[in-house]
This record gives sequence, structure tokens and C-alpha cells, in this order.
Amino acid sequence: MIAFLRGLVLESDAESAVLDVAGVGYQVLVSAGTAAVLPAVGAETSLYVHTHFVKDEPLRLYGFADAGERRLFQTLIDVQGVGPRVALAILAGLEPPELVRAIATGDVQRLTQVKGVGRKIAERLALELREKILTVPAGKGTAPAGTPPASRTRSGPLADVEGALAQLGYKPAEIDPLIEQMDPARPISDLVREALAALRRK
Repeated sequence: MIAFLRGLVLESDAESAVLDVAGVGYQVLVSAGTAAVLPAVGAETSLYVHTHFVKDEPLRLYGFADAGERRLFQTLIDVQGVGPRVALAILAGLEPPELVRAIATGDVQRLTQVKGVGRKIAERLALELREKILTVPAGKGTAPAGTPPASRTRSGPLADVEGALAQLGYKPAEIDPLIEQMDPARPISDLVREALAALRRK
């Protein structure tokens, strides 16, 4: 299984790139976000790769500029009815933090606004990934959503809630008032969902 490639860009467009890795050309299907940051032809680049194999179909490689986006892609295709093409469409239609928020709060209406995502798939995403999505990176890098910012002093479950919300792009001024009212004995996933719902109402 190929998990990572580094090489020279031979060709690239909005959907794929060909990398020359030690004289071998690998065609990699890329996300919209990755396509936007690929360097010019002839320059070196690195891609985190998901190797996808389906019986009676050719092997396909899907490439991402960072490991976090690859993990989010892999989480999406674990859902029945969501293949790689649909997962790429979802990633193109919603920024990772917004996608995580929509799934975590069960915002089916927002999910169905993505081209290629019908109500059944949106409901399945919200149902199957509601708990799991909170541990998936929501942006650049590989830190999980539950990793608290280094500058904060909270510990325990509330620190995990704070880290998840910060990873989703919320600022301390938005997070702190909510966390002060939380019961640390409750499940973290419940606390994060309630916080997201409250933040959406603002």
C-alpha cells in the first residue's frame, strides 16, 4: 500500500497530478484543496496518499497535501454509500472545520448543499460519524481535534472540549463562556455537540 509520495510534478490539473518518483510516474487523484496548492510542473512536492482498491477496478491513488485531510477523507469513505468521488466532492464543498461542525451537530441541511450529497447520505454521515468525527483533524496538520492548545491551562475533559472547539476555528472569547457552564462529568462528545449548537445560534 502506498501511503506517501515525494517527487517532481510532471502534470497537474484540477483533479489529478502525475508525480515522477525516482523515474516512475504515479497518477494521483487529488482533492480540490490539494490541487490549489500544488506547485508548478517541474517542482518537487509531497503528498499523503490513500491507496484505494475495488475488485475488478484499477488501483487508484488519492493524494492530499496534509495528513489531516487524508484522515478526514478516509473517515468519510468508511460510511456506506460514500465512495472516493463523493468524499472528494464533500471536501470540495465544505471546508474541513465546517464539515466537522455540520456532522457533529447533525446539520443535514448544510450537508445536502454539497453537490452529489442527497438527504440519505447526509443523514448517514450525521448518524454514523457524529461521535467519530470529533477525533478527526479539522484542518492543516495531524493533531486530533481533541488536542488542547498549548497556551491554555485547563485540564481533563474540559480541556478536551476546549481543544476540539479551538481546532474547529472558534476563538477563546467564544469558547470560555460556554466551558464555564459545563459539567466535566458528562461525555465529552455531548459537551462538544451542545457547544457547537450554542455557537451556531449566535
